Amino acid sequence: MESERKTCEWPSNDPLMMEYHDTEWGVPVHDDRKHFEFLVLETSQAGLSWLTILRKRENYRVAFDNFRPEVVAAYDEEKVNELMANAGIIRNEKKIRAAINNARRFLEVQKELESFDRYIWSWVDGKPVVNTWKSMEDIPVTTLLSDNLSKDMKKRGFKFVGSTTLYAHIQAIGVVNDHIVSCQRHGELAKMR
Repeated sequence: MESERKTCEWPSNDPLMMEYHDTEWGVPVHDDRKHFEFLVLETSQAGLSWLTILRKRENYRVAFDNFRPEVVAAYDEEKVNELMANAGIIRNEKKIRAAINNARRFLEVQKELESFDRYIWSWVDGKPVVNTWKSMEDIPVTTLLSDNLSKDMKKRGFKFVGSTTLYAHIQAIGVVNDHIVSCQRHGELAKMR
């Protein structure tokens, strides 16, 4: 008899969420385009379920030019109107404009520090924070780290980067490992840098 795989509870039985949990969530990201992708998706998710965003992810990839920040930063009013008419993404004008603004701020960070990766990982001295939560109820929605990161990003002009959004963001990109300790991925990712 095959032993049952231990996992976090949040993916439930949804195949898309399970795939995301098992292959992406919490894996340390060091590629700037991937950083920008997660930033666009997380800020689009604010107030919605992550499953909604995952289902629209490929539409976002096409609509936002494969998450190339240098292209998104150059979007004009015509492109905003095109995105507002795109039923494949979240048609929220503030979020769309935030993505364009954030692309510009993202490029500024790259220019200042050579990469966004260097910026985001500097908050944890380049090493993931490995938490040891026993249940999903133990996991906070914000921390001092996400509070401070949010303040700094807002000061730099980023939009839709509240502490809750940024905590979800740093969980997704592996800056923090918030898989519960009984989840198989917790130990696997604890070994990654």
